[in-house]
Amino acid sequence: MRIGELSSRTAVPARLLRYYEEQGLLSPERGYNGYREYPEAAVERVEQIRGLIDSGIPTRIIRQLLPCLSTGASSIFIEKLDPDVVESLAEQQQQLDRRIGCLTRNRDAIARYLAAAAAPQASAL
Repeated sequence: MRIGELSSRTAVPARLLRYYEEQGLLSPERGYNGYREYPEAAVERVEQIRGLIDSGIPTRIIRQLLPCLSTGASSIFIEKLDPDVVESLAEQQQQLDRRIGCLTRNRDAIARYLAAAAAPQASAL
């Protein structure tokens, strides 16, 4: 698929997809006409990149993480990570854990509110 289709399917602007390529996060093939050609797997890769960026992980670290994420063989690649990256990842993990805790509390509060709001309506029937 071309960049426009990947952009449409992932809701990521083409300009940002080009940036991901510059950062070494995506590696499209080039057609005879020079157009970028992305495999079907690029949709999942872009979604993964977006999720990591949305989690606050910088692209320089994502570039090192992606081989681990696509193969699941983190033990192979962890040796290549420099100590600063490992420390940064540990900090990112702690931040994510805090955010997950906060999101879980908010979700539970909303669920309680909705249950309480629905209770009077259910008893009126």
